[in-house]
Parts: sequence; structure tokens; C-alpha cells
Amino acid sequence: MKISFSKVLGILLLLTVCILAGCSDSEKTQAVNSAESAEQNSESYTVQHVMGSTNIPSTPEKIVVLTNEGTEALLALGIKPVGAVSSWSGEPWYEHIADQMDGVEVVGQESAVDLEAIAKLKPDLIIGNKKRQEADYENLSKIAPTVFAETLTGQWKNNFSLYAQAVNAVNKGEEVLENYDAHIQETKEALGDVTNQSVSVVRFLSGTSRIYYTDSFSGVILKELGFNRVEEQADLFTEDNQMAIEVGKELIPQMDGDLLFYFTYLPTGDDSATATEAEWTSDPLWKNLEAVKNGKVMSVRDDVWNTAGGILAAQKMLVEIQELLAP
Repeated sequence: MKISFSKVLGILLLLTVCILAGCSDSEKTQAVNSAESAEQNSESYTVQHVMGSTNIPSTPEKIVVLTNEGTEALLALGIKPVGAVSSWSGEPWYEHIADQMDGVEVVGQESAVDLEAIAKLKPDLIIGNKKRQEADYENLSKIAPTVFAETLTGQWKNNFSLYAQAVNAVNKGEEVLENYDAHIQETKEALGDVTNQSVSVVRFLSGTSRIYYTDSFSGVILKELGFNRVEEQADLFTEDNQMAIEVGKELIPQMDGDLLFYFTYLPTGDDSATATEAEWTSDPLWKNLEAVKNGKVMSVRDDVWNTAGGILAAQKMLVEIQELLAP
């Protein structure tokens, strides 16, 4: 491993000071570690991502994040962004992260970022997503080094690892994911034979409804826990889309399962989807579902089970599943 002259000089100077001051061995070790940490923070590094490669001069201290799942990733890494897009619901943050976002500036929404607000914050790094902000990438890169993830699906772990690399916290990122995987195993053990059932996931929106499948946020977590999916739903999806489809009421019978979870999208200032929920759940086809007749239908939160899409929501979803289903 190549060691820079400045790093060696810094370590020697700290050791000299410690020797003259009569430091203990542990204090000398701490001095070396401090010097190495400072050197790491000042060294530039390059991150490969969907838009190319981005050189980051040093570990960033002022980060702007442009997706909700990216915000959760930073918080899980112990980093509070200086700016973030508002949550899809909440004023302006989801309930489960609001207490960690005090002082964070809103820089628009995922689908409409505010370039002027971002520039005013003078960030060291911008984290975004090609699916949401591809058209803004060039302008964002003029403000600060910018790293984009490619997609927003249930495969949030891939994005999380990229973000950890971008903020120079790879080891911390691995630790967070290891803790999550341990939580998955703990939940599986708590659920036991419950996971031998088939699950269906439905979402109500303003004027329409969807069935969510294996590549959705909730779908990936349910698969990790070992749940089966409703076999009849497989024909509704294609190889290119295993996430979600909009359906009409004629497909309500295919929403059935041993367990049926549903959530309703209520963005800030718009509760029109409650009418959709009421209409569909009062339909005779819905009332005829075996899950409904058996009392196996559960209403859960849209932000946790879908829109937040990040590590903190995933952890919260595991807690909710255990509370709902554990024997």
C-alpha cells in the first residue's frame, strides 16, 4: 500500500509530541489512528456509477440527497444531509425520520428538484437517481460532484452500497447491511411456519389500484422472509416488470391470498385515494376474497411499505410484520 509523505510526516510528528509528553502506548496508538483518519478524509477517491465516474476530492461533509431512499441511507450511516427532497407524505418528512431531520433544508421533490436551493447550500456531494433526475445531472454536476444510482425498485441494497461508497463509508455501510440481514433472520425465526403462506400486496391510489409483486420494496422483503407469492399473479407480470401493475376491478379475484396486505397512497395535501380504498373494499368481489372472509386482510402504512423505500423503512417493516403475524 502506498503511503504518502504527508501521512508519514504527520504520524511522526504526533508520535514525537506523545514521546515528549510521556504518552502511554494506547495514547500513541490513538494518535496514529487519528492521523490515518485525517489522511483518509483528505484523500480524493473516484466512484463509478450509472452516469460515469465522479471524483470526490475528500470525504464530503455537506451532502444533498435527492431521493427518499437515499435520505434513509445517509441517516443509517450516521450522516445528516444539509439538503434533501421532501418526503412523499409528511410535512415535510416521513413520521419515522422526522426526529432525525431537524435543520435539513428542503430542495424540492424527487420528481422536481430545486437547483437554485441546492446551489445555495454549497454541497460537497450530491446523491441522486437516474430514473428521477437524469435531465438534471449535467447541471447538478456543475454545482458539486454528483453520484447517481440507476433505478428505484425493491433492490435498495445495491443503491445503499453505492451511497456508502460515495460518502467514503464503505465499512460502516457493510455493518449496517449485516445488521439488517441479522434482523431478517430474527424475524424469520419469530414467524416460524407463518411464512409458509402465500401473500398478496395491493395499493390504492387516487382513481386506480395496483398489485405489487416480487421486485417491489415490500415484495423483496417478503421474499427475504420466505413468504410465497400467489401463483395466479405470476401471469400478470412480465420478465421486464416484476414490480407492479395497475388493475381494474375485474381482477380483484386475483388479489386473493392466504394473507393480503394493502396500503393507500396519501401524499401531503391529497387524501383522494381514501375514496378509492373505500370503493374497492366495499365491492362484492373484494368481500368474496378468501382472505377477507378469513380475517386475513391487513391495512399497513404506504410510507413504510412502499414510498420511503430505504433501509430505515425496511427495518420498520420487519417490526410491523412480526407484530402482525408472529404466533
